[in-house]
Amino acid sequence: MDISLLRTFRETARLGSVTAAARTLGFTQSAVSRQLAVLEATVGAPLFDRRARGVELTEHGRSFLPHAEALLERLDEARRELRALDELEHGQLRVGAFPTAVAALVSRAMAAFGAEHPAVTLSLVEGTTRRQLARLREGLADVAVVSAFPGQALGGKEFQFTHLLDDAMLIAVPKDHPLARRRSLRLDQLAGERWIGADTDHDDRRLGPEHLHLTQPPQVGFVVSEWTAKLGLVAAGLGITPVGSLAAAAVRRDVALVPLRAQDARSRAVYAATVRGLTRTPATREFLDILQSTAAQLRAEQPVTATSR
Repeated sequence: MDISLLRTFRETARLGSVTAAARTLGFTQSAVSRQLAVLEATVGAPLFDRRARGVELTEHGRSFLPHAEALLERLDEARRELRALDELEHGQLRVGAFPTAVAALVSRAMAAFGAEHPAVTLSLVEGTTRRQLARLREGLADVAVVSAFPGQALGGKEFQFTHLLDDAMLIAVPKDHPLARRRSLRLDQLAGERWIGADTDHDDRRLGPEHLHLTQPPQVGFVVSEWTAKLGLVAAGLGITPVGSLAAAAVRRDVALVPLRAQDARSRAVYAATVRGLTRTPATREFLDILQSTAAQLRAEQPVTATSR
């Protein structure tokens, strides 16, 4: 049923006049009469009695009027909700990210988004890149922040990736370690060190000594999953480990971060991922813009030195 017919019917019933309804709606009188005739044919009943001074609802018309008004109100309500989504006065945003991305990049971006759009419900699930891509595939996330080392495949053509920044590897050592006083490190200076390794069974993008071009095989003393656990072992003097620069601001005070010299440095690329071909929600589009702005701010910040954190 043409919604415009319902509006014409409602306005004619309100004013009791085809002429007045035509004037209010911006139609000709004959156009209003034709619309009412089409509506009466559609519902299969006469809706108005024509009188000398106007029109009057029939019994069928009086019965049909509240239904027409309810339909028009529901449509107006739906349009208000859609407009609220477009203006970010309503809706949700489901974000996923690997742990070190949450430490600075994603947390700052979510805070900026929440400050600008407090009516949008934000949620975050932390997990490996592999898990985040699976959540996107299953429709459980709107955007995911993921990573990959050079030469690593992220996913198939089902995903669209927006490069945000490169996460440089820093070497985490105990605060009182002799290497903590150096401004930068050569790979050969790490020979003989005991390493804290990363559990890569579930995702080979976790930072471990195997991602460095070390001059000899690393001596791995412990293998753990999360970077916070790795740093706890480092602080206890049980080894050293690579840490992404994204996590630098959150590193504990009894651990020092030392960058590698430029020719030895390695990075993993960090991307915002969405499902290719799906319509992005207004909240997703806005968050992607904020993510890119936040990443630009992080890139502009001064690099971390060997200062204790």
